[in-house]
Amino acid sequence: MRLQNKIAIVTGAASGFGAEIACQYIAEGAKVAVADINEAGAKELAAALGANAIAVKCDVTQRADIDALVKATVDAFGGLDIVVNNAGWTHRNQPLLDVDEATFDRVYDINVKSIFHMVHAVVPMLRKQRSGVILNIGSTAGMRPRPGLTWYNSSKGAVNLMSKSLAVELGPDNIRVNAICPVMGATGLLESFMGMPDTPENRQKFIATIPLGRLSTPKDIARAAVYLASDDAEFITGVEFPVDGGRTV
Repeated sequence: MRLQNKIAIVTGAASGFGAEIACQYIAEGAKVAVADINEAGAKELAAALGANAIAVKCDVTQRADIDALVKATVDAFGGLDIVVNNAGWTHRNQPLLDVDEATFDRVYDINVKSIFHMVHAVVPMLRKQRSGVILNIGSTAGMRPRPGLTWYNSSKGAVNLMSKSLAVELGPDNIRVNAICPVMGATGLLESFMGMPDTPENRQKFIATIPLGRLSTPKDIARAAVYLASDDAEFITGVEFPVDGGRTV
C-alpha cells in the first residue's frame, strides 16, 4: 500500500495508460479522481474502482474544467497529493508538411498547454502544504524521435523539458516533478503513431527497434507511476523516466 491515504488526480483516465494508473493507485491505497473528456468511460471506471474513486468530466485544454476538477477532488477527498497529467493526443504519422495548423494546435493544447493549466491550478495548494508530486506522461518520442511525427515529437519534447524545469523551480517547495516516457504502446493511438494498419507484420517493424522485444503496456506505465508517486522515490525529481524496453539506449 505505497500510496495509502494519498489523493490523486489522473487525467485521460477513462482508457489506456490512465485507466491502469488509476487502477494501480486504488490498489496501492490512494483515492483517485478519474478525469476524462469521455464522461461515460470515466464514470464506468470509477464505479468499478469503488468508493475511493470519483469520475469528473474534464477537457484538459480548458482552465475552467481543470479548476472544476481540482475543486471536485478536494471537495470529495479533502486534499490533493498527486497529479498525473496523462491526457494526450497525436496527429497521424505522415509527412510534416501534411499536418495542418488546427491539428498542430490540438496536439499542443492537449499535450502541453494542459500542463500549464494544471500547474496554475494546483501549485498554490501544493506550495502551501509544502508537498506534492506531479507526474507528466512524456514520451520516448521527445528523446529519440521517429520520422513522420515531428509535431507530436516536439510536443513531448516540451513535456519532458518542462518537467525538468518545473522540478528545479518547485524543488524548494518540496514538490517533485518527473516525466514518464513510454515507448509506443498498444493503446487507441497506436495506428496513428504507426501511420499504417495495426497488423502483426506492421507491429513487428516497430518492435524490432525495442531491445526487449515488445511494445509497452498500460501496466508498465502504471507501475512506474506508482513508484514515482510513492515515498520510495522521495529523492527523485526532474527525471525523464524511460519505460521503453531499451528503445532510447
